[in-house]
Amino acid sequence: MTENLIKYFEGIVTKRLSEVEVKSEKSNQHEFNGPVSFRELFGTEKKVFNSKFIYLTDDPDKIIEDSGTLTWYDARKNVSHRSSEYRFYYSRNRVTPLAEANDLLIVAKTKKDELITIITPYNSTAEQQLLWLFGIDQIATKFKMVNFNTEKVEIGYAGKYIIESLGIVTEEPVKEDYLQLMLATFGGSFPTTSRFSEFARDTLNDVSAREDPDRAIIAWMEREELLFKMLEKHFIENKLKQGFGKDGLDVEDFIKFSLSIHQRRKSRAGWAFDNHLETILKEYGIIYSRQPKTERNKPDYIFPGIDYYKDENFPNDLLTMLGLKTTAKDRWRQILAEADRISLKHLFTLEPAISKNQTDEMQKQRVQLVIPKEIHQSFMPAQQAQLITLSDFLKMLTEKQRIILN
Repeated sequence: MTENLIKYFEGIVTKRLSEVEVKSEKSNQHEFNGPVSFRELFGTEKKVFNSKFIYLTDDPDKIIEDSGTLTWYDARKNVSHRSSEYRFYYSRNRVTPLAEANDLLIVAKTKKDELITIITPYNSTAEQQLLWLFGIDQIATKFKMVNFNTEKVEIGYAGKYIIESLGIVTEEPVKEDYLQLMLATFGGSFPTTSRFSEFARDTLNDVSAREDPDRAIIAWMEREELLFKMLEKHFIENKLKQGFGKDGLDVEDFIKFSLSIHQRRKSRAGWAFDNHLETILKEYGIIYSRQPKTERNKPDYIFPGIDYYKDENFPNDLLTMLGLKTTAKDRWRQILAEADRISLKHLFTLEPAISKNQTDEMQKQRVQLVIPKEIHQSFMPAQQAQLITLSDFLKMLTEKQRIILN
């Protein structure tokens, strides 16, 4: 489903941080100068905005979030003979001291009249994703503004993926009352991941994996995400009404419940991705082994199967390995140690706009990215030439399998 950025953001201002600004920050200066034209987004009067501060890196363990304020004001308002000089003053936070020269700074104004202040490292995948999302080609050390009230930017699966990395929950309106259907089907708890994935696919009768596997896996992932959020919201609301423990105020019970939510969210997308891909493989009649033990680790998929892999007389060039990662970033290197007999590793991911540094390194390490066709547009033109679609990958497997079986 295609949406527009205006649903989530009114606009952004962005720039690369200069050496002077970084040094100034470490000298406890807490201001950025903003052009007068920014009044279009922030107004002409002094205003204090609540802001989330995010240091967004490719390593999820190093992402830092904090809260504070950003004040927009005219530093020369009371000086009659001087023209206006607008500035952002930001409160002390844990994010801005981490900035380095050339890092990307984005201040995004949300539809709730709040700000998200993002700093992301130079040449990182996180940076490339944000530049693509907000439609920015060139960025320098002078602020640039994009007003989504006047410049319409459409987003698809890739855009929603990036928006959610900022902690914003995307929502898709649906006409059908799937909640009641799920409660009738599953009762008072979540079903197994495979059953839930099957249910999600069954609600999309107009999607054919045989005709368009790239569209199918995106549509199924989006639908399962929507249904999961819907069912989870229902269970959480009921639990909050019941309270925690015997008296409703048991802290340990609350923590246990919160951790279970976090763990389920963390693992669910990966299982869904795997479940939907396996359905497509079966639809195509592909022979495979799922998570077999090779030399040391367990690759997600070995084609045409682990018995062929262990047969020393079977040709290496007819073997294929596929790793699955909903998010790649630095985690893609994990597949390098899997399946020694197969020199070219295939990696299927939903990660949009991976940085050129990363894709160049993948090529050097003989990793072939498999990415649904819709997400290809988020990559630079030169990078797109290095990608293959899921349909391309299935054609390759089908041809190898034809050679093996004949």
